[in-house]
Amino acid sequence: MSEVIRTDSAPRAVGHYPHARRVGNLLFLSGIGPRNARDNSIPDDIIGQCHSVFTNVHAVLEASGARWNDLVDVTVYLTDMARDFKAYNAVWAEYFPDAASAPCRTTLGITALPTPIAIELKCIAVVHEGL
Repeated sequence: MSEVIRTDSAPRAVGHYPHARRVGNLLFLSGIGPRNARDNSIPDDIIGQCHSVFTNVHAVLEASGARWNDLVDVTVYLTDMARDFKAYNAVWAEYFPDAASAPCRTTLGITALPTPIAIELKCIAVVHEGL
């Protein structure tokens, strides 16, 4: 059995899928991009998009009963690895300053995403009961 998670605190999905799905104590987030939940705007630069995508991931985690530190695995999709990886990596270090407690991460360079964004995250978290 699984629980579907949707929240107005994150941008609406661009397709027919939920923000996340909880199965037992595992939480699987759908791809989360940097669109603003209020007005659907997209920051102009990669640093703004990175901060925005982290804000959106945080919103889905919170709606799911999870916390930032509950992230265990993150897959990062960048549409321009050569241009954006260094900036993304620096923003990542702001959110996860201790590499030993950061989630696992895989970063992939891809040619496009469904909307005109430069970054998308796919996350897995563990939800701890009663915390």
